[in-house]
Amino acid sequence: MKKSSTFAAAKPMTIDITMISSIHILGVLLTVGLLLLVSWWSGRRVNDASSFITGGTSGTWLVGGALLGTMAGGQSTIGTAQLAFCYGLSAWWFTLGAAIGSLLLGYVYAGPLRRSGCTTLLEAVRREYGRKAETVGSVLCMVGIFISIVSQVLSSGAMISSFFGMPMLWASVVGAVLIMLFVLSGGIRSAGVSGIVKLVLLYFSSLAAGVIVWHMADGFTGLREGVDAVYQSPVLSQVNGLTDVESIHQRYGSLVARGAMKDLGGCLSLILGVVSTQTYAQCIWSAATTTHARRGALICGICLPVIGAACTMVGIYMRGHYVTAAELSALQQAGETLPAGIGVIENAAQAFPAFILRHLPAWLGGIMLGTLLINILGCGSGLSLGVATILVRDVYSNLSRGVARWSQLLQMRLSIVGVLVLAVAVALLCNNSFINDLGFLSLGLRAVSILFPLSFALWLPGRFAARRILLAMPIGVVAMLVAKLLALPGDAVYYGLVIELLVIILHPESRKSQPSAP
Repeated sequence: MKKSSTFAAAKPMTIDITMISSIHILGVLLTVGLLLLVSWWSGRRVNDASSFITGGTSGTWLVGGALLGTMAGGQSTIGTAQLAFCYGLSAWWFTLGAAIGSLLLGYVYAGPLRRSGCTTLLEAVRREYGRKAETVGSVLCMVGIFISIVSQVLSSGAMISSFFGMPMLWASVVGAVLIMLFVLSGGIRSAGVSGIVKLVLLYFSSLAAGVIVWHMADGFTGLREGVDAVYQSPVLSQVNGLTDVESIHQRYGSLVARGAMKDLGGCLSLILGVVSTQTYAQCIWSAATTTHARRGALICGICLPVIGAACTMVGIYMRGHYVTAAELSALQQAGETLPAGIGVIENAAQAFPAFILRHLPAWLGGIMLGTLLINILGCGSGLSLGVATILVRDVYSNLSRGVARWSQLLQMRLSIVGVLVLAVAVALLCNNSFINDLGFLSLGLRAVSILFPLSFALWLPGRFAARRILLAMPIGVVAMLVAKLLALPGDAVYYGLVIELLVIILHPESRKSQPSAP
């Protein structure tokens, strides 16, 4: 689709707000209703904490569905399109990193984790390094996972607010309530069954979006020409820090547009963060056998990059055909306006929803919008379950021994409610944050928190003193946060991992005695 490339002085433009139609709303409600029904149906046999947490009998597709359902949320879809709108192909790293992490979890860690007899990652750390290490690791991991829950609440709130015109506060509350319904109805088993249905819907939506974008843009050449055309305005180029055509192509056509150390560091955060996350480990433990766990991880590893590629294409296409409200304001102040064929969206986070609303038939758009919302809710439910599991199994159990199984189940459900209430409050305070920035930070924190203690406990038992591990975990996290705040070169995860490892190995004392019994 060709556009005029002339930017001329004109009257100030107003933002064109596309209202969601009744057909869109019907498609969203039907899709959400279908997934809630599947989630409820699959959770009918959940009667105790053990089946709620791990399931224990999941086949390959259930494991793959659960993994995909918790990874392909707002960060992998809306966040990827948002980043592609601003930085092009480098947005693909989020789903590429998650896919590699899924394969690493399934083919390297699944066997040792399942043979350990543990039900949480921190339980494995406790058996090797004692209860204090477990408690410290639990708190640090929960902070990392909680950040991702906040991003899911932000994503769901933004979508619901834009669809139905609700204030952000109430939209976030509705999103959190829907997440509660997903996970409370059946725990990890419902996440797996609904994940299978969601896998089909998500693939249909992603592939449809990718094919439509490819057709409308006439391939990669058309995508590049669209971006070139929208940046012919000197004002728009200056606002985005671009000086010439070469810099435009470098930003939107390179996998390392933000710098190799930055983008590869983000990928590393995803890879190691997946391995270090309770939510994803629960999917592995839920498998009937290790073979089922590995095959499920393979399904997730194959699916995620395809979804990410489609969302990246949508983001680049929207960059070539839309500007944000802030960019429009800068153009108007300079006396410029946009040529015919270029629209306006409120911000880059609306790239994927706006594409669906403005460029697809209403019936297809409704299904895709419902699928996006379901992805966010499913990811939020899985992460919430992970935090609740850590609280009940790794924190509450240290405070109170001999808790009955029915009491643990009640604690799980109450913990999920409390976590999501807190997430709504924090999300409202972080309303202007970038979704994928929260995702990279979250997964990086999880990796720095327990990756080395977990790995050493599984493969190098007896090599390192518990006090070294106990000291290294918080030091690594603090180092990462300081590097993030100071905006040091590269990605903050490098600093956290290196410093934590140095603390552990500089004096690798053999343990003289075993830690207190679990």
